[in-house]
Amino acid sequence: MTEQQSPEQQLNIELSEEMADGEYANLAIITHSFAEFVIDFVNVMPNVPKAKVKSRIVMTPQHAKRLMRALIDNVKRFEAQNGVIKDQESTAAPFNFGGPTGQA
Repeated sequence: MTEQQSPEQQLNIELSEEMADGEYANLAIITHSFAEFVIDFVNVMPNVPKAKVKSRIVMTPQHAKRLMRALIDNVKRFEAQNGVIKDQESTAAPFNFGGPTGQA
């Protein structure tokens, strides 16, 4: 490496034991404003009329678009290795949260 080249910066990402366990979610509710996207991850259990948000992620529209592209890329790679992921029939959530409508 020459003096004019700078070493590639590396980001050290830490994962705590609590975060490593993860949270299961089978519903994502996406809302947005002009400045941000909000994604609420929810675990809905059968025959239980109440569900809690397990995690909320707030990001800029630019980061939301990057996330979308990363998901598309990863799903394509997954399907190349494991076969096509079959879509389940769409089921509407039996509740209305208000705000702009999103789907996942």
